[in-house]
Amino acid sequence: MKIKAIIWQEDDVWCASVPALPGCHTWASSYEELLEMLADAVQGWLEVASETPELTSEKQLIELSL
Repeated sequence: MKIKAIIWQEDDVWCASVPALPGCHTWASSYEELLEMLADAVQGWLEVASETPELTSEKQLIELSL
């Protein structure tokens, strides 16, 4: 899977945000560490999102393969 992230540096901190995953953000002290942290953040976000939500009769759970 490929996913786009926005990365930038503020002072001595590298920051990242994934627009397609609301609330998926991370930061690190180096670019290399940021890439590791970003992969962990995306994986964690996807794991939490895949948990079965409480569904009502007007909502459906579907799965998409990208």
